[in-house]
Amino acid sequence: MEFLLEFQNNILRTVTNDFRRYLHDRINWNQRMIGIKGPRGAGKTTLMLQHLKFDENIRKDALYVTADHPWFYTHSLLETANNWFKQGGKFLFIDEVHKYPKWSSELKNIYDGLPGMKIVFSASSALDIYRGEADLSRRVITYPLGGLSFREYIFFTTGKLFNPISPEEIKNHHSDLSYSITENFRPLPEFRKYLKFGYLPFFKEDETGYFIKLEQIVNTIVDTDLAYIAGYNSGTASKIKKLLGVIAESVPFKPNIASIARKLELSRDSVYQYITLLNDAKLVNSLVVAGKGISTLQKPEKLYLENPNLAFALTGNPEVGNLRETFVLNQLINSGAEVTYPQAGDFMVNETVIEVGGKTKSAAQVNHLEDFLIAADDIETGANHKVPIWLFGFLY
Repeated sequence: MEFLLEFQNNILRTVTNDFRRYLHDRINWNQRMIGIKGPRGAGKTTLMLQHLKFDENIRKDALYVTADHPWFYTHSLLETANNWFKQGGKFLFIDEVHKYPKWSSELKNIYDGLPGMKIVFSASSALDIYRGEADLSRRVITYPLGGLSFREYIFFTTGKLFNPISPEEIKNHHSDLSYSITENFRPLPEFRKYLKFGYLPFFKEDETGYFIKLEQIVNTIVDTDLAYIAGYNSGTASKIKKLLGVIAESVPFKPNIASIARKLELSRDSVYQYITLLNDAKLVNSLVVAGKGISTLQKPEKLYLENPNLAFALTGNPEVGNLRETFVLNQLINSGAEVTYPQAGDFMVNETVIEVGGKTKSAAQVNHLEDFLIAADDIETGANHKVPIWLFGFLY
């Protein structure tokens, strides 16, 4: 146990409190079991360690472990939790729990057998906590962590802190909001940078190596995370990468499942399954008509890469219209909004249709609707139905 505590202390020395992700204040830390899901590099580890180190004076009662640590070659999670509890431990933080075999059954046993202990764990975006080996659905509260919003990116890079806004505020007060923000800040140059390399916090370590790291994350997700969770082999991983390449070259697009199946020499069912896996892993975003939901063997109306940075990493020179739509959808989904595919326009949120385009984008396609917005690029402030697109980056 001393070995794990020394490991924890070494890691905590590097943790600062300068910047916290939006999710930190949304989590009810009093819950007995908390799961934090999100893409690699989004900051799940830092989020947990900041809470352990700086909040509520819990450090002396908390133990942080990573599920792939050599300690677990000869010790179980349950044994570790039990020993820590006997020593007076009250909090157990488990990083990358999906790398531990039988994670769900042991978490269940820890929860049921050690009622005085609180558990916080992080997991891959693709991990379905509610369909594990044991039923955790009545025990765990899950929080999704997306990449940086444009608002967070601004604070992370410039130190300028703005409050998050809601879709309703954008709809009803966007002119006042954008005017207030731009009084002492020029958002457009930073917005261009954000679209290219501002989504995952590690860009600040080395901008020149950002895309290399992003490609490595994609490979790790497909080769390791999804392979472990879905139980497929290297041959299947190769096919999923080819499908991701097809999507990256074509997005945003309405997928022709039969055509993709022929091109990749896959069955239609396999294409559906792989799209669902990529969606769960936060590598793509699927858009469906209201009321349908996203499920295996269901054709999405439209497919997008999950964030604009992926478009640069996978294609090199993405089309600007692609980036705009990818950005708006990404920020809406990460904020918790329910986004569906409308009959006219690009997206629908709370009955409001959003059409995305450049600064000269007209309302010709949606002006027959009662409730619509134009998300326009290359403008600092808007008027009437035209909203500056960057303002959607302030949703979380």
